[in-house]
Amino acid sequence: MSKTVKNQRQQLGRNIQAVKASQKELRKEPRSNNRPVVQKPSESKSGGFFDSLIKKIFGRSDKPNSVQDSIPYKHLYRDGICHAQGRLYTKTIAFGDITYHLAQNEEKTQIFENYCDFLNYFDSTVKVQLSAINRYSDTYEILNAIQIPTHGDERIDPLCTEYSGILEGQHSKGNNGKVRTKYVTFGIEADSLKAAKMRLERIEADILNNFKVLGVPAWALGGEERLELLHGQFHPDGGKDKFRFDWKDLVLSGLSTKDCIAPTSLDFRDSRIFRMGTHFGAVSHLQIIAPELNDRMLADFLDLDCALTVTLHIQSIDQAEAIKRIKGKLSDIEKMKIEEQMKANKSGYDMDILPPDLVTYSTEAKTLLEDLQSRNERMFLVSVIILNTAKSKAKLENDVFAASGIAQKHNCALKRLDNLQEQGLMSSLAFGVNQIEIQRGLTTSSTAIFVPFTTCELFQTGEALYYGLNALSNNLIMANRKRLRNPNAIFLGTPGSGKSFAAKREILNVFLLTKDDILISDPEGEYYPLVSRLGGQVIKLSPTSSHYINPLDITEDYGDGDDPLTLKSDFILSFCELIIGGKDGLSPTEKTIIDRCVRRVYDGYFQNPCPENMPVLGDLHSLIRKQTESEAQQIAAALELYVTGSLSVFNNRTNIDLKNRLVCFDIKELGKQLKKLGMLVLQDSVWNRVSSNRGTNKSTWFYIDELHLLLKEEQTAAYTVEFWKRFRKWSGIPSGITQNVKDFLLSHECQNIFENSDFIILLNQAAGDRQILAKELGISPHQLSYVTHAAEGEGLLIYNGMIIPFRDNFPKGPIYDLLTTKPGEVLSEVMQNA
Repeated sequence: MSKTVKNQRQQLGRNIQAVKASQKELRKEPRSNNRPVVQKPSESKSGGFFDSLIKKIFGRSDKPNSVQDSIPYKHLYRDGICHAQGRLYTKTIAFGDITYHLAQNEEKTQIFENYCDFLNYFDSTVKVQLSAINRYSDTYEILNAIQIPTHGDERIDPLCTEYSGILEGQHSKGNNGKVRTKYVTFGIEADSLKAAKMRLERIEADILNNFKVLGVPAWALGGEERLELLHGQFHPDGGKDKFRFDWKDLVLSGLSTKDCIAPTSLDFRDSRIFRMGTHFGAVSHLQIIAPELNDRMLADFLDLDCALTVTLHIQSIDQAEAIKRIKGKLSDIEKMKIEEQMKANKSGYDMDILPPDLVTYSTEAKTLLEDLQSRNERMFLVSVIILNTAKSKAKLENDVFAASGIAQKHNCALKRLDNLQEQGLMSSLAFGVNQIEIQRGLTTSSTAIFVPFTTCELFQTGEALYYGLNALSNNLIMANRKRLRNPNAIFLGTPGSGKSFAAKREILNVFLLTKDDILISDPEGEYYPLVSRLGGQVIKLSPTSSHYINPLDITEDYGDGDDPLTLKSDFILSFCELIIGGKDGLSPTEKTIIDRCVRRVYDGYFQNPCPENMPVLGDLHSLIRKQTESEAQQIAAALELYVTGSLSVFNNRTNIDLKNRLVCFDIKELGKQLKKLGMLVLQDSVWNRVSSNRGTNKSTWFYIDELHLLLKEEQTAAYTVEFWKRFRKWSGIPSGITQNVKDFLLSHECQNIFENSDFIILLNQAAGDRQILAKELGISPHQLSYVTHAAEGEGLLIYNGMIIPFRDNFPKGPIYDLLTTKPGEVLSEVMQNA
């Protein structure tokens, strides 16, 4: 034997021993989040002959040796495109929710049909994966998001601390921060990234348009967002292991995107469960054996109080191929029928008696063929995979048992993927790769029965305010009205239902959380305790009050800014029409005289704009009396009662500080004759305030209690509707509070208010009002049950079309005492001053 051959054999022996040792170690230890220390055979330093021989002996070259090797993709790019495997390229779209199960039957049918159209869009060249993920968010982050920061004010800070404690307590009553997210991942096969990109972008645009038709918010994920999603799936611990990523770091560190998302370890040695970092997991597939499915199935899975991922891999079959397959099956069934009939003939019994299964299969095949040929149905191959994760084996088994119960409830079965846990895990991740080829053929409508829409959640961050708990999911409702197209609001409820409490709670939340200004129209004098406690200004308007507001007050930026006199003239015309308009209103001549005098009465002020030169109602009265028209004398005579008579409270210059952050106009004691004027004057003062804040980018919240009182008179109603139409442009946020909807709807202006309000709180409603609201707002009978004989603080919240049932059991304490309006619980003015 030559020396060279002998050396080669010795080298081969050493290599074989090294590989055996590495295999032994790999069998002992779980796969770790690092590159393998022991070289794989393909990385051996020996020659190609020995590489081939070792591969042939051990067959280990394609098996993963690290966590990163298990993750089934090659590259993930900044635009969100993922080169998964082979020629497959995928993208992911996140989508929100709509209230499907509480919708009216007609609306549910429409949503279901639109979702069927959504599925039919995908042809046989597009792979689709739907992912519905329940996970627990970081409790610290949630608590941090709902904290009310202190102001450094000894008077206010105790309220901030108490309110933060209340929100923490309400959060603890919920589901401990369970977050539900949904995604659709779609992929195509292409020879290169460039070839795949154009088609993926076109499919992405079509999917987003289809979601828009459904009324579902949706957005495409970029590369970093997609990595964050995958990181969250690999780290189901509520965000304790933070996702930290920067594309620049990849270049500097030499790491790959897999290194940034991979868990610390993966252990698949157990055939029925696996370990992922510090968590345990189990993957099962849903065996669909029910002849008919219920559209509640997916929702029931997602309602479970556990970390869970439901994945649907959907592959469309070419329509012609599907029909060909069904016809082939029918031919086989007919052949079997003939064979059975021949047996019957030979045996001497009735040929029409066939095996029940054969009859059933024949009927179902004919129905399926008819659906594919004459209805809007396609054929899909569907895999349904359920992934459970938990911090302990005991909790995991309980969660899997609960999921199995849901499957049995719907006459299906949940089968554990024995010895396929790794493939099941990777198929549950949002890569668009299905490594579990357990598929069931379903038509479009059968696939759409797994409708991914359940109930809307509303938890926003930033300047989000608290509105109670979601009655369906127990999640906190935190919303920012400023994000709405029209942040205008209406609070509707019968007396004692909690509408004033809800409005006061929001006022307090706005005051503590933002720097915005807050103005209140208080016709019943019930906001004093709250306003006084917050250091606000309470302005009592009455014939005997020492507080005065000049209805002729004007600022340079009043109204539209370019011509402040135009809007002020319109206001004075409304003011005079309330006084002297009568049944037919002001005549054209009277309007002309008033408009002419309004423009002249400000001449001195605009020449020297100081408080002493601001005109009052008496100055306008004197100027009108000097006019030559006979109508002018009639106008002056009508105004005399409000200038020198007993109702002259509005013939004074403003003597109160209207620059306080929180101002409440108490008009309870104005009396019947002056109340209408008082409401109109305070509305004009609000316009002044909003105009001033507009230049400083400060929002102004305006609360109008007993809104229906303003809508009884044409002048105040028209002026009120202007708030709902124009306030948004000036960062104004109006809110109307009223009782009976019937009274509210007596005004023809009410429709404008409804149409321009994207935020509505409905508390307990009377029977007649419920039917009106159902018609006006499109509320289903089931949703109406939440405002039928509802307890205090329970009802429906409508946010930009989303209808969310809520409840708010606000705990008693110092803040509760400030907000309540119950007799016997209201803090008196004397107690407040004390």
